Amino acid sequence: MKKTILFLSLFAFGLQIKAQDTNAIKKSAIIIKLGALNFKKTNHTDGLTQSGMNFGIGYIQGWTKNLDIVSNFQFASLKYPYYTSLKVPAATKAQDYISWDFNFNYKLRSEEQAIVPYITAGLGVGADHFSYYTAYFPVGLGVQVKSKQGSFLFLQATHNAEVSPITKMHQNYSIGYSLPLKLKDKKPVIIPDAPVRVDGDNDGVVDSLDQCPNQKGLAKYNGCPIPDSDNDGVDDELDKCPNQAGTVKYKGCPIPDTDKDGINDEMDKCPTVSGLTRYGGCPIPDTDKDGINDEVDKCPNTPGIAGNNGCIDIQPLLEQAASNLKFASGKVILSKKNFAGLDSVISLLNTYTNITLLLGGNTDNVGSKKVNQPLSEKRATVVYKYLVKKGISPARLIKEGFADTKPIADNKTAKGRAKNRRTDLNAKY
Repeated sequence: MKKTILFLSLFAFGLQIKAQDTNAIKKSAIIIKLGALNFKKTNHTDGLTQSGMNFGIGYIQGWTKNLDIVSNFQFASLKYPYYTSLKVPAATKAQDYISWDFNFNYKLRSEEQAIVPYITAGLGVGADHFSYYTAYFPVGLGVQVKSKQGSFLFLQATHNAEVSPITKMHQNYSIGYSLPLKLKDKKPVIIPDAPVRVDGDNDGVVDSLDQCPNQKGLAKYNGCPIPDSDNDGVDDELDKCPNQAGTVKYKGCPIPDTDKDGINDEMDKCPTVSGLTRYGGCPIPDTDKDGINDEVDKCPNTPGIAGNNGCIDIQPLLEQAASNLKFASGKVILSKKNFAGLDSVISLLNTYTNITLLLGGNTDNVGSKKVNQPLSEKRATVVYKYLVKKGISPARLIKEGFADTKPIADNKTAKGRAKNRRTDLNAKY
């Protein structure tokens, strides 16, 4: 009695949730089913535990968007286990077993969802070999999976509880596939009226599609002329640099600057060598080809050396002047003839003001170092005083004595010793 009341309560609940949206209600369909029945043996039944495959066909129809009505007819072959209290002979072989039930499926999600779980409950009747009819109350869970053209796949498990005295409780596991009795209506194809085609600029693109209806253009540009993105007068189809303003001569590209010195090739006198604007795009010149550019070279027309700012090397001239700076043994006095060569040195120093002069006094090896060292220093000082007297800044002169440590000739001969008693002049740039 309690089970019947529960069934009626579920039925009444389904009536209360009837939906207004008929589009979400399942269309009527036939269900093909394959399943398994499982009857459990107890101390009150005859026979062994019985299981068997069953085949079925059913009908399903939506009542509300959440509630479907289902009717199932199933066939199986098994030994039905009766209660021993009924005194029905135990089956000795498998016999035909059919069942028919009526159920409500309450869906927990809307019909439009791909996967929809549901609760099922109903009332059914089974017949063993068309002899004994028993009633049962199926309650269970299932999953509905959306397929194509309004079809669904159903996976379901129910517990079939006893209703009549000879009913044996059992489980039913099934898989089913529904085939709708009516396929979804296809939307009618509406052929619109042919529009009136107006092409005001006669470019072959009708005004309704023409983005430039007052200018002749091309279909691939939606009726507009070929664009000129950089506004340089060369349309984009011919412009090799469509996003940079250029010239027709260079096919829409800017005048090139091959050497990347910021001066375009038409203005650059040396287009393949990086240079400066003030030299017409050429590098700073080196007129005398001495490796020192004219902007640094103080003697741009005469090859020179970097240490003398591009001017000639004056060391050979200094050595020529120093060849007369010879001293008698043990003496520090120079004759006017000796000083004559120094006047040319003064002229060089006045011309090349960046030069510093090293004055090095020397002796032969006659005498001790105690005597020769101050003697060599005095010989350097004699030349120093003459140059200062003639106007050369002391800051440009360095004097030093080397005694007999830097001979230029053999001290074993008188002639060699005479060459070693000297003052050297060396330019320092």
